[in-house]
Amino acid sequence: MRSRRWFVPIAAMLTAVAWAALFLWQQSPYGRYLDHGSWTETGLGAGLCAALPAAGWALPVALYVGGWLLMIAAMMLPTVVPLLDRFDRLVSQRPDRGPLLALVVGGYLLAWLAFGVAAHLLDAAIQQAALRSDWLLFNGWIAASLVLAGAGLFQFSRLKYRCLARCRTPLSFISRHWRGRTPLRNALLLGLDHGAFCVGCCWAIMLLMFVVGTASLGWMLLLGAAMALEKNTPWGGRLSRPLGALLLAAAGALAAANLLA
Repeated sequence: MRSRRWFVPIAAMLTAVAWAALFLWQQSPYGRYLDHGSWTETGLGAGLCAALPAAGWALPVALYVGGWLLMIAAMMLPTVVPLLDRFDRLVSQRPDRGPLLALVVGGYLLAWLAFGVAAHLLDAAIQQAALRSDWLLFNGWIAASLVLAGAGLFQFSRLKYRCLARCRTPLSFISRHWRGRTPLRNALLLGLDHGAFCVGCCWAIMLLMFVVGTASLGWMLLLGAAMALEKNTPWGGRLSRPLGALLLAAAGALAAANLLA
């Protein structure tokens, strides 16, 4: 009962801290570091890249990773609280409870970090292609419409529902991975497995961050709330199709507005 009484408020506090950190970062003179533009070419980023050995690649990587993980903590921690709550109650009497919980969270973030690397590479490739093509540069709305339409269509796919169903049953991950013989390894695999299914469920929605801007706290909050409702509420499974229809409508509206213009 002690674990259940304190765990959820602590998780809520950590989520609030992550959102507050994102807000303060965005409002600071270095808010551009959250975005995925060429921020290392100006200001403090450019100065550090010029002054520090290997900073030309190390600084962007470090800031991208830090910003991405902070975004994931803010947006996705509420969706994984049911798993962490159940696992916390299971290991509450163990002396290594803290490290075990940290490894579950670490495995979860590792799965999202892998997706973040792939998404950033894709985004960089599209930006480089746009710089080489005047047509793509002046018709960037096409890529945005395709991402919106793809995210909408994915909401109707079998893969979406399979991954969502698994994410909505956290005990299945615990029963699959928690054996007790190699607890540290099992905890890491538990978080990694849950994170992989979470990525499989939500990757298309997370790609929308590259359409609306990875520094947009309003969109982050809205998309994070949608994913949390899908996974954590009894009626969340019924949200996928309406959300998909809304995304398809947004893609159509964006395309129509630009074609008519």
